[in-house]
Amino acid sequence: MSSYFERIDDHRYRPTADAGGAWKESEIHFSPLGGLIVHAIDRYRAARDEPTDLVLSRISFDILGFLDADVCDVHVETIRPGRTIELIEATVTIRGRRTVLARAWYTMTGDTSAVAGGAEDAPTLPGPDHRWAMTDTWPGGYVASLEMRAEEPPRAGRATAWLRTERELVAGEPTSPDAAYIALVDTANGVAVRRSPQEWMFPNLDLTIHLFRRPAGSWVGLDTTVVFGPAGQGLTSTALLDEQGAVGRAEQTLTVRPLHERTP
Repeated sequence: MSSYFERIDDHRYRPTADAGGAWKESEIHFSPLGGLIVHAIDRYRAARDEPTDLVLSRISFDILGFLDADVCDVHVETIRPGRTIELIEATVTIRGRRTVLARAWYTMTGDTSAVAGGAEDAPTLPGPDHRWAMTDTWPGGYVASLEMRAEEPPRAGRATAWLRTERELVAGEPTSPDAAYIALVDTANGVAVRRSPQEWMFPNLDLTIHLFRRPAGSWVGLDTTVVFGPAGQGLTSTALLDEQGAVGRAEQTLTVRPLHERTP
């Protein structure tokens, strides 16, 4: 089975062509890299015998620079240990340059089913007759690796899309439901484009994911709205879904500019 990354040693991973970015051929798409970071955190917590009754509730990624399609060195440490809450930090270095800083909050579990509620009704997964190809809009190995469905064709700045992949995250390694799910979430910024990426750039500087339920199954649902402001900023906001309903939210800060202008 194909994968997005191959392990080199305890901390280093080599991206495959399937991790290829959508803006440039020489970059990694952040979506599988985000999943890799969660995978590295999972391994770190397992090796340290961290409390198993703590679950991922929020993870934030700050993308500090260009994601070269080269070896990713992922280091993880505990910032705030605890029995009821825990804060973990992960740093990705590529070609000697720190490129991603991630922080993940883990919180205690308990039976709150008696008071559960508040999520809006979620769209359901369309059938196989509603296939949709992002490759009509975006290039890159990662986008080409996805199976996608949409009940209706995306509109400018608004779409509900479902996606899954047959690729392994790391070749030959089991992946947690959290890592497998988060490996697809950054795709949200590409499912409801407001303007053609051949004319405008709107890469995200970050990705913050809040979860109120553990994701399950192979399908990731993205109910996404994209807003461009009047002075170069934008926001991609997404209700996160699985086949059982809503699981959380994701937000991405965008820097918007004509294609001929350079990104930082």
